[in-house]
Amino acid sequence: MQDNATEVTAAGIARLAGVGRAAVSNWRRRHADFPKPVGGSETSPSFARAEVEAWLRDQGKLAEVPLRERVWQQLVGHPEGPATALTHAGYVLLLIHERPMVWLDASGGSDERLAALLPTALEQAATPRFGPVRAERSVHAGAGAAPSVAVNRPGTVNTSEGEAEGSPAPHTPDTPAAPVTPTAPATPAAPAVPTAAATSTAPTIHLPTGPQLLPSVPLLRGVAEFAAELGARQAFEFLLGRHLDANPRQYTPTPAELARLMADLAGPARTVLDPACGTGALLCALDARPGLELHAQDSAPELAALTALRLALHGPATVRAAVGDTLRADAFPGLRADTVLCHPPFNERNWGHDELAYDPRWEYGFPARAESELAWVQHALARLRDGGTAVLLMPPATASRRSGRRIRADLLRRGALRAVVALPVGAAAPYNIPLHLWVLRRPETASGRPEVLLADAGQFAGEGRGGPDWGAVRDVVLDAWRAHDRDGTLQERPGLARSVPVIELLDDDVDLAPARHLPPPAAADGAEQLTAVRECLDETLRLATGLAPAPALTARPVRWPLTTVGELARGSALVMRTGGNGGPTRVPVLTDHDVLAGTGPSGTLPESDEEAVLTEPGDVVVPVLGGGSVVRVVDGTTAGAVLGRNLVLLHPDPAALDPWFLAGFLRGTANNRQASSYASTATRLDVRRLQLPRLPLDEQRRYGARFRALDEFERALRHAGRLGDQLVRGMYDGLTDGTVPPG
Repeated sequence: MQDNATEVTAAGIARLAGVGRAAVSNWRRRHADFPKPVGGSETSPSFARAEVEAWLRDQGKLAEVPLRERVWQQLVGHPEGPATALTHAGYVLLLIHERPMVWLDASGGSDERLAALLPTALEQAATPRFGPVRAERSVHAGAGAAPSVAVNRPGTVNTSEGEAEGSPAPHTPDTPAAPVTPTAPATPAAPAVPTAAATSTAPTIHLPTGPQLLPSVPLLRGVAEFAAELGARQAFEFLLGRHLDANPRQYTPTPAELARLMADLAGPARTVLDPACGTGALLCALDARPGLELHAQDSAPELAALTALRLALHGPATVRAAVGDTLRADAFPGLRADTVLCHPPFNERNWGHDELAYDPRWEYGFPARAESELAWVQHALARLRDGGTAVLLMPPATASRRSGRRIRADLLRRGALRAVVALPVGAAAPYNIPLHLWVLRRPETASGRPEVLLADAGQFAGEGRGGPDWGAVRDVVLDAWRAHDRDGTLQERPGLARSVPVIELLDDDVDLAPARHLPPPAAADGAEQLTAVRECLDETLRLATGLAPAPALTARPVRWPLTTVGELARGSALVMRTGGNGGPTRVPVLTDHDVLAGTGPSGTLPESDEEAVLTEPGDVVVPVLGGGSVVRVVDGTTAGAVLGRNLVLLHPDPAALDPWFLAGFLRGTANNRQASSYASTATRLDVRRLQLPRLPLDEQRRYGARFRALDEFERALRHAGRLGDQLVRGMYDGLTDGTVPPG
């Protein structure tokens, strides 16, 4: 059973107290005053949350759970599900942001009074931001049902019938959007509500009724308290980020750095459309300013509502959002935008091929059933003004599949396709495929430019799962695009970018994959570089041999008195912090992938007013997802980084705990096993339940010195492995391109 906003199960009680479920069972048997069940079943009862918290507080067993964690627990336990709870929270955060005194007046009475007053108050706050709104009156909607808003849902993957192998799997884009200003005028040609021609679309905002809001009132009061501490926008971003992280199979996000690159490629604009907006990442990457008009459409109601709320809280832009399948039921048929940004669903066969055969959007040819991406390309061009720019994220197969060659050829001949950029592996999901960016422009005249830019940033892929070197990607791609766009051509940059005459691409295949048209990078000094790598590898292997631990001595198992991380935190021997969603300045972010791979901080988080968790030397960082027994002690290379998501930071008191002793015992396999919980798709570590022995500080330091030596040996092995991979790859490349002789 899942906890709801007013009730809690035994598992929830264990989380509140920082203990195992067995301890909760013991309390129920041993304490006659333990709260009685109020719901659930005989085998899985539920208890009144307020009664449980009061009892735990009286017993001194209530863990000091941060406010944000308590609000999150209420949200995920909502009886109508977390998406509905998050939507209700978003409405209230918008009310607090727009009309704080109205919220203060409404929240001063009982829960029933608050639920009765909220619909009118929410309507007053929402109407200036979104246009006309109405309360949800459908008798078919469950209590608290999510508003009618939407996201384009992909079909299934199929590589048969001409689709190239290696095409990415379909996804639900998770693209955020920028906010709304009541004063900024909407584009007259872009209706906020779908027209009669778009019968399956619906307005984004359907406000919940009082009875639908009543189960959410405890959560909404907690959210208001959270907003007072952090700010309304930051509170919503935190809860939305946690929701997306908790449902990785349901949402496929557009990474913030990629969204920013796409926005920069498009350039400044006043009217922007994202026809597959997800949660609005692409629109949020724009500089929100008065006068900016954002249009968003998607087919999942809960995501469209969340996007509209996110944009309204994000900044001073006008927002018009709609629900519906964009290709079948376009909500903005009269819009002529300056820019279209889009991360469409990939490999979707059920995109409307049979119904849309005579659609006027197919100016460049009717897309084949297997070419849904080319349908999205032409939809984007149809919604641009003359000279407007579109940037779309595309699977690499779209550049070369034979079924799309005629449309690609016409896009080239008429000057609509201006650039194809190959991204590094790991830029976005699916992370094992190098996706492409297509830059298009609606032709202002009949004749197109004679050259198209082809660029390849594949060499900037990061090590392991750390992600690409986004700084290098941005520098290369934006510099090449701006030079090409300004001059109509680009001086050849071997291995990176080239302006290719259109006539050179108009062969039988019309293959636009950049790697097939770029000259290889300069191979000068290739043999010398490989020699240097070999010397570095020899030195690293000698170092690793010297660091190898001595043969272990046989000894009987020791039975120490044990304590847990949760008990140490309650006793002030250490401080626990969890990774956040951003910070006031952009600094490197230590991600869970960095910890697992042993690399330096490589991530980024959006800039916000939220207080960032910064690492300090001697901190111990623990990943909570994945089930691996990996722990990292912060040193000079990682100190000062922001703690990323899915990480817990332990800051030990040096007078009570040695950090290397702490980290070493937390890595024990059996220790991790007993502190882990298992779901259908992931393993999650409850750091509070990790155990370590109670030892004097001098004894801790003896163990800590040994654990530190093992860590140095492990790092040397990793470095040797990377050098070995580099040497082998370089030898293969040198032998095959002729820069290294065979003997």
